[in-house]
Amino acid sequence: MTAFRLNRRAALGLAAAGPLLLPLARAGRAQTLDRVSFHTDWRAQAEHGGYYQAIAAGIYRRYGIECDLRQGGPGLNIGQLLLAGRVDMTMSNSFEPFTWVREGAPFVCIAAIFQKDPQVLIAHPGAGVERFEDLKGRTLLIGGGGRVTYWPFLRAKYGLSDSQLRPYTFNMAPFLADRNVVQQGFLSSEPYAIQQALGRPPTVLLIADAGFSAYQTTIAVSRRMIETKRDLVQRFVDASLEGWAQYLKGGPAIQGANELIRRHNPEMDEDKIVYAIRVMNERGIVLSGDALQGGIGAMSAARWRGFYDTMVQADVLPPGLDPERAYSLEFVNKGIGKP
Repeated sequence: MTAFRLNRRAALGLAAAGPLLLPLARAGRAQTLDRVSFHTDWRAQAEHGGYYQAIAAGIYRRYGIECDLRQGGPGLNIGQLLLAGRVDMTMSNSFEPFTWVREGAPFVCIAAIFQKDPQVLIAHPGAGVERFEDLKGRTLLIGGGGRVTYWPFLRAKYGLSDSQLRPYTFNMAPFLADRNVVQQGFLSSEPYAIQQALGRPPTVLLIADAGFSAYQTTIAVSRRMIETKRDLVQRFVDASLEGWAQYLKGGPAIQGANELIRRHNPEMDEDKIVYAIRVMNERGIVLSGDALQGGIGAMSAARWRGFYDTMVQADVLPPGLDPERAYSLEFVNKGIGKP
């Protein structure tokens, strides 16, 4: 992987919300659901749990939606599926919208589930790497995606060098064989596997804590869908955020969602899921930043502008783009799941 609960608003109208909540038997007719296809960026996992919860708990159906939730995977270009109109919405990140702006493509980001990018650098415990400043002189295993996103930022901020880089092949063996090596990872994945291998937790540096301000696990949609199905887009966002609000609480209420995750991706056993939920909560991946005031999925113009300016300075994004064309704040900042 390379390298992101408000109370329902009156925007939908009480009259619109009412029929969705009425018992269908009393209504005497079947409920008509609007179908929405949403594509995640990888195989089913706890990092997608809010969407699975919204299905398992009937939240999407309560909002009048049948969600066609599709898994990502290796070799699958989710962005191309969105551009080709083969899926209604996709899971995206903070970088892709600027490609759309540069190319004049009519797509925008409308919600940011992860306030912190969960990408991390992992060191052996007791190896002398406790801060980002300690990375100087270390061999760093970082893949192609990281080298063109967060690495230029870290290199400039901490005086690091490209000469430290070695390829990351998604194999833990080189890291385990050399306690002086530092490797990339995803907060809720590689640290768990490394802990199992070492018998104790590794040192985990969350890149977001260094000031890398990218949103992650965002929702992307075409401007055309916003223009023609604005109410449906709002309902999908609201239902998804409610799903996330429930999922992060854990416990028996999310067992249905976890069963769906394991069914779609048998590699996700219960221990991995529990670990992922715990570290997402501990490190404020979802509930931090803009979400503390605006609720889950929240975004701000200041954060988008600050991220863009920082990435231009790091020579990651080109100058001269208008960040306001990359996103829409219309569907978020309504307080869903606000702590």
